[in-house]
Amino acid sequence: MSQAPENSEAGRRRSKQQGLAYQGAFEAVVAILIAAGIGIWIDGRYDTSPYGLLGGLVVGFGSFVLRLIRLGGRLRELDEDGHKDGMEDEKR
Repeated sequence: MSQAPENSEAGRRRSKQQGLAYQGAFEAVVAILIAAGIGIWIDGRYDTSPYGLLGGLVVGFGSFVLRLIRLGGRLRELDEDGHKDGMEDEKR
């Protein structure tokens, strides 16, 4: 009962937050896979197994964490903007 319809401002904001969350999670996982792939390629090219893979995983995981931190900040900004807008609507 307390859920806002999807065409309301709150519904659109919630949809945008969910979209950003899915996008950020997808990008973070892909970053790990790409970095691991590059590490495997380096291992095959320079015969450095398993150091290339481990280095790739470290870089990919670092990228993953950085992306999620940035995503959290962006979602927090959207949430704070929503609370500000909601407060102004209640005062009117």
